[in-house]
Amino acid sequence: MADSVYKVIELIGTSTESWEKAAAVAVERAAQSLRELRVAEIVELDMVLNEGKVTAYRAKVKVSFKYESGG
Repeated sequence: MADSVYKVIELIGTSTESWEKAAAVAVERAAQSLRELRVAEIVELDMVLNEGKVTAYRAKVKVSFKYESGG
């Protein structure tokens, strides 16, 4: 394996269904504009509440992708 560098960004995905779906939404959206995604790590889960009821699930996800210099 050749030496390489990866950049890590943090995203928050949301879903009205589940944390799993929220995380998947974040990764799928990132894949639309970033190439060579490598690893996604869920770092935090929370819920949005309205009048004591869950209205949305949120997943904070760190996503890494291969860094390519512009030169």
